[in-house]
Amino acid sequence: MIAVVNYGAGNLTSVKKALDWIGQECVITSVPVEVERATKLILPGVGHFAATASLAKLGLQEVIENAIYRGVPFLGICVGMQWMFEGSAESPETPGLGLLSGTCEHFPSGVKSPHVGWNQIQVSDSSRLFRGLRSAFVYFTHSFRAPLNESTTAGCEYGGTFSAAVEKDNAFGVQFHPEKSSELGLKLLRNFCEL
Repeated sequence: MIAVVNYGAGNLTSVKKALDWIGQECVITSVPVEVERATKLILPGVGHFAATASLAKLGLQEVIENAIYRGVPFLGICVGMQWMFEGSAESPETPGLGLLSGTCEHFPSGVKSPHVGWNQIQVSDSSRLFRGLRSAFVYFTHSFRAPLNESTTAGCEYGGTFSAAVEKDNAFGVQFHPEKSSELGLKLLRNFCEL
């Protein structure tokens, strides 16, 4: 069973509909015991990074962290991916999970923010999440961006190159919204479900 984690800031219904469309059994939950029992975890995110503080308050952060270290496949989407880093300039007082090095920063003043709409990504050949997929256009909506680091598997150019996707062992993150990215997004979700 896939747990779509509800901490009050996710695009939950769209993610569930996409999973239903590809035939994957899932549940939207904020109950730590249900999250702990899940065979895969998806952490969507929409809005302000400060919302991720609810993960600790609800007892979900520790459960998610333990699941990742046990080898349970994890997918962070948008703010859910940013949470995998050390933190974000959007809410400096709110720590991230710290699974990945670096801090998310606002787009530079030379480009329109938020970054909304379709943009092209360049995918690394080593990506497991993008297996069978090539560089393509995906749907973004965000004002803060994750830095490039050793875990970056897809980059996007917008006011400089940022991490559009990351992979570290069984933990994956995408800055774009696969549930809104047409066939490529559905294929990516299938790839995740098959891990």
